[in-house]
Amino acid sequence: MANLLDIRRRIKSVKNTQQITKAMKMVSAAKLKRAQDRVINARPFANKMTEVLGSLAAQIPEDFHHPLLDARGDERYLVVLITADKGLCGAFNTNLIKAGQTFLKENSGKKVELLAVGRKGRDFFRRRAEVAGEYIGLTGKGRIDFSEALEVARDVVSRFTEDEELDKVFLIFAEFKSVMTQRIVVEQLLPISRTAEAAENPEATKTQDYIYEQPPAEIFSRLLPRLVETQIYRALLESVASEQGARMTAMDAASKNAGDLISSLTLNMNRVRQAAITREIIEIVSGASAL
Repeated sequence: MANLLDIRRRIKSVKNTQQITKAMKMVSAAKLKRAQDRVINARPFANKMTEVLGSLAAQIPEDFHHPLLDARGDERYLVVLITADKGLCGAFNTNLIKAGQTFLKENSGKKVELLAVGRKGRDFFRRRAEVAGEYIGLTGKGRIDFSEALEVARDVVSRFTEDEELDKVFLIFAEFKSVMTQRIVVEQLLPISRTAEAAENPEATKTQDYIYEQPPAEIFSRLLPRLVETQIYRALLESVASEQGARMTAMDAASKNAGDLISSLTLNMNRVRQAAITREIIEIVSGASAL
């Protein structure tokens, strides 16, 4: 049985850890509020832009061609995996890495390259998959600038348009639902489907009619890259909010567990102290009886 001094040292250590977890919870709560506001503000624009461009793409002639619209083969994929730069956020990174592993297993016959956004995903897949590029430090500071998302989006678009052997680009990220819930999303980013909007809302493309002031080539050459930029920016915002929510939940659970451990150690310390006092009393009484 541990002695009294060891138990007191452990209680002090757990209390210090509890103070750290409580502070991290408060920091994550403050960052989560700002990240959640950014996500809520970004969603309507991203959804509407996807809806409008999906409707436009469904109505253009089949003989119209654009590098971001034209379907290619099904042999070589680029996966953009968005994870966190830091840990201590529960199963957030683990779930994203598992989604990446599942994607690799399901497409084991394909040549899959990985574009890692976040240190945790990069470190895990560095020796397990072909990492074509990496972006470190974007999510670690708790906020995303559009210029940073623009850099990632332009890199993805340039890889897809310049490398004609690249067939599809997929995006894996955590969508923010609530502080307790984050949904792992695996979606195809490129090429942009001409029938995406029709599949989700068949009536939308039937009732909407657009008049093209500029030629379709000019419209899509400007709007399609912007759609990719918007989708990646939104995914980064969702990931940051999900990370802070997961960290807040994890630190709250850690603080409660530390409190339970302190209570258990305190009870054990009292038992050890009571046993020591009882033993000393027995020794004194035994010594008095012997005399």
